[in-house]
Amino acid sequence: MPTASARKSKVYTISLPPELAQKAEALAQRDSRTMSELFREAFRAYSAQQARRTLDELGDYAAGRNPNGYTEADVPQLIKEVRAQKPRRRRVRSNG
Repeated sequence: MPTASARKSKVYTISLPPELAQKAEALAQRDSRTMSELFREAFRAYSAQQARRTLDELGDYAAGRNPNGYTEADVPQLIKEVRAQKPRRRRVRSNG
């Protein structure tokens, strides 16, 4: 019978100021978690916060690039308007 493969984790050593270490230990104990679980959750929360910040920045950039609030549904009408404004070129036939 195949055995489940052992979970592979990378081990890091970190240092914390005494006050922060004390708070972390108290939180882990309060929530019945290991320090590893506590720091994994802290990293996940930090990573999600950074992703939200990036999305907010992209949203702000996009809003600045579309000051009239056009949507994808507006594109066909905008194309018609732009084409109507341009003078039409005559095609020149080649007799050759």
